[in-house]
Amino acid sequence: MSIKNLAPLLHPQAIAIIGASISREAVGNTILRNVVRGGFAGDVWPVNPHYDSVMDFPCFASVDRLPGTPDIAIIATPPATVPVILRQLGEKGTRIAAIVTSGLTDDNGLKQAALAASKPYGLRIFGPNIIGLIVPAARLDASFALTSAERGSIGLLSQSGAIVSSLLDWAADNGVGFSQVLSFGDMIDVDLGDGVDLLAADPATKTIIIYLESIINPRKFISAARAAGRLKPVIAIAPGRHAAAAKAAATHTGAVANDSRVMDAVLKRAGVIRVAELSELFDAAEITARFPPLPKARLAVVTNGGGAGVIAVDSLLDKGEELAMLTDETLRKLDEMLPAGWSRSNPVDMMGDATPQRYSSTLQTVANDAKVDVLLALHCPVQPATPELTATAVAACVDQGRVGGKPLLTCFLGGREARRARRIVQDAGIANYDLPANAVASLHILAQWARQQEHLTHITPSTCESLRIDRPKALQIFERVAAEGRRMLTEPEAKAVLAAYRVSVPDSLVADSVPAVEHVASSLLKRYSAIAVKVLSRQITHKSDVGGVALNLTSADNAGRAARDMEVALAKLGLGEQLRSHQGWIAACTVSE
Repeated sequence: MSIKNLAPLLHPQAIAIIGASISREAVGNTILRNVVRGGFAGDVWPVNPHYDSVMDFPCFASVDRLPGTPDIAIIATPPATVPVILRQLGEKGTRIAAIVTSGLTDDNGLKQAALAASKPYGLRIFGPNIIGLIVPAARLDASFALTSAERGSIGLLSQSGAIVSSLLDWAADNGVGFSQVLSFGDMIDVDLGDGVDLLAADPATKTIIIYLESIINPRKFISAARAAGRLKPVIAIAPGRHAAAAKAAATHTGAVANDSRVMDAVLKRAGVIRVAELSELFDAAEITARFPPLPKARLAVVTNGGGAGVIAVDSLLDKGEELAMLTDETLRKLDEMLPAGWSRSNPVDMMGDATPQRYSSTLQTVANDAKVDVLLALHCPVQPATPELTATAVAACVDQGRVGGKPLLTCFLGGREARRARRIVQDAGIANYDLPANAVASLHILAQWARQQEHLTHITPSTCESLRIDRPKALQIFERVAAEGRRMLTEPEAKAVLAAYRVSVPDSLVADSVPAVEHVASSLLKRYSAIAVKVLSRQITHKSDVGGVALNLTSADNAGRAARDMEVALAKLGLGEQLRSHQGWIAACTVSE
């Protein structure tokens, strides 16, 4: 279904909250309070047959009593009432319904009833079992999250409402804003592919981050993500790397869990950057909102503690990224300004007595090195340069998060004193991290983003020969096998399919008798030094287990003898009839040929 009907999410004018309540314990009450707190300027229509008004808003007994058509309807009513409400919304012309309610399943028939009620009208469904929808640009918080979202450039798509709530709380503490926050829950209609499509076309969204536990429609998701990835970074955390976690994810969402290897392959094909931890997701969202992709990410580390620098280098190399090699000119300049005992290499260890002024001048000098693409400033709390004074000096030499035009990442190690420093650099628009490994992980994201961009925008040279395939031939083979009730191709069938797609396969010939084996073996041995003879059967799939394979045969006599031995062995196992009724043997050149 087209995402056209999702367009009201970008500029909603009216919202209905079905199940709004005067009870503060009710979800409908919390959602309405969040709408009011957010300052939504459009029409707000509570719907509940038990009240005349809720929070000073006129309350309507049913959807058909509404004075207009809501762009978005939030449904927080018992599961059995949902299909009827959806039908009423469809008749009203509403385009988006967000079902907070859980419990619409295949087993109780409510999932099918909900879809049947909405589809004739083009009404799109988020959920069920979601936390709500948030559109910061419209000052609309139609959710029951504890913390609202500030306006920004990150689009958040999540299957988990709890993750939405956690991300919003983190973002509020770190000054990070969002363009859209969309919760998907059980995804009976609108899924993550639709969400990616929507945010790809949204000019206010610069970065898309996704929490996903399953992909309902891989083809649609890959298509949407690849298109979006050409325009902006798409970053995902997909839990379930281990069997127990995958089982927990399936229990949580009600969806079939994806094998982690399959998920890896899908995300890679889609051009999505996968991170392993929520902390990485948070940091990835922030760093991609600050800086463009880095085709070159040669890192220079400036520190007042040698140990901290070593930890950063280990993390960098673990990620497969590159440590910058400082030029002789940079080393000469640093010799003139740093104590005699400085490291004379990258990481640049300025010594433990480094003053705030030494920090800022060293950063600027290293930033001027043509072989440096990005800088990481590490600080360990010491008396000569307190974290607060050092942070102030660093902030003074930075413009829009860059020093000398190059991205600067900072890491103030420690607790109480470091917290004040972190606030200073954060307020100055500088990317800051608690630990060196976190800073390096963000650098890795920028480098991965550049590599993904290159992958997604790569165009095959026109000089390459077009691939000529015979898809109808392959389909004909599959259809014949399916018609026979089989799930496994024979070797000749498999080779025929590969050949239809221009994949080279070893030469082979089929024989229906021992003399025929000797004849085809003689033919093959004119071109190859050795051949293999194998049983050909639609039922015997593991031929080696029944003595049905002979390798390295160098004469027609040997091939015939091997075929007779297989005939005897299969007869003893009661499998002789299968050999006779299904063509017999296949002779093929060996792979080494």
